[in-house]
Amino acid sequence: MKSAVETLSPTRVKLTVEVPFDELKPMLDDAYKTIGSQIQVPGFRKGKVPSRIIDQRVGRGAVIQEAVNEALPKFFAEAAEAEEVRAIGQPEVDVTAVPLEDGQDFTFTVETDVRPTIELPELTGIAVTVDDVAVSDDDVEERMTALRERFGTLVGVERAVEDGDHVSIDLSASIDGEEIDSVTGVSYEVGSKNMLEGMDDALVGMSAGETKEFTAPLAGGDHEGRDADCTVTVQSVKVRELPELDDEFAQLASQFDTLDELRADVVSQAEQAARYEQGIQARDKVLEHLLETVEVPVPEGVVEAEVHSHLEGENRLEDDEHRDEVGESTRKALKAQFLLDAIAEKLEVKVEQPELIEYLVMSAQQYGMDPNQFAQAIDQQGQIPSMVQEVARRKALAAVLDDAAVTDASGNAVDLDALVPDAEEAPADDAADTPVDEAPEAAAEEPAKA
Repeated sequence: MKSAVETLSPTRVKLTVEVPFDELKPMLDDAYKTIGSQIQVPGFRKGKVPSRIIDQRVGRGAVIQEAVNEALPKFFAEAAEAEEVRAIGQPEVDVTAVPLEDGQDFTFTVETDVRPTIELPELTGIAVTVDDVAVSDDDVEERMTALRERFGTLVGVERAVEDGDHVSIDLSASIDGEEIDSVTGVSYEVGSKNMLEGMDDALVGMSAGETKEFTAPLAGGDHEGRDADCTVTVQSVKVRELPELDDEFAQLASQFDTLDELRADVVSQAEQAARYEQGIQARDKVLEHLLETVEVPVPEGVVEAEVHSHLEGENRLEDDEHRDEVGESTRKALKAQFLLDAIAEKLEVKVEQPELIEYLVMSAQQYGMDPNQFAQAIDQQGQIPSMVQEVARRKALAAVLDDAAVTDASGNAVDLDALVPDAEEAPADDAADTPVDEAPEAAAEEPAKA
């Protein structure tokens, strides 16, 4: 097989491939066997039909098409490897010559988007500034209130619904007079805005036993996005009563005996969270610095395919404003991926099995799935290589961050290694945030070494 590559742009190439007849012949033989097993010819057993009879019955062209369909992926992959072409996206194939007779060569061309070649700058000593560690009284009180709410109790009240109340409701939705869905006895915190649009406004001011109608777009199901006539009935109204802040509460909510000890621990946790946030800021700023200073071409064909898939999934293909927003975020995500892939290659980053397992477990927790079931699902979807690549990107960014010069707003040096909390102390919001089926922002979650 012979191949040649022509560079059309920094992100697109054209491969020309010439396959001698002898190399294509095994695929032609397989094609004859496949077609021979599918047709019935009087006087011949199924699967034993001679090639010349198959040519007469179905035509040489059908056999060639079968062989070419099998051969194209194989020879394209071989040519891409030989020419060091890192193809991405959907290639455009043009078959220019087929062996209509034995001895003739098979030739084709492929235009494909490719990962760009990136010239990396010096990766050590990148200087970034992060916020000072500052814990206000409001921060501490917010954490104390959250802790009290965990041990609060719901108590019924005889008054109209207010923002923040907990209500038990019956809810139904209809379109054109046909009921689409209904639920009864659902608990809901007014103001959380995690059900139907406009329902919070409808609930405020209602009393137990009252019913109100409102219109809202459905958030899921076969009728997602369509406006529905919704009816909500309030069954009961409750408020969360919080326990008093005293030594008894400290003993209930923690391992401490006094409220002062509990408060001191809460202050310490707030300070640790602020330090961890310094690491997150440093990571984001290092990546942003690289994206601003390194030229990373992005293949528009890949961008368009990603954007189309995203908008199609949201049923918003005609929303031009949203298309622009998704396009911009997709370009940034792809730039980050290409950049971190190049860094990973330069630093010769290797992904060990324990690191992949850790990432899988972290991702499974994000999706609320059993880690084993999650691993099986992504394996069946062929996503394991993508996850390995994502772990490599995270390690690459962590390595660059480890060599960065990080200072706080006051000019003090920040030791990133000291900012990584134990797994059980890490803020829950900073778990893995890269969905398997979306274009990731490609940033390591840990602020220091992976």
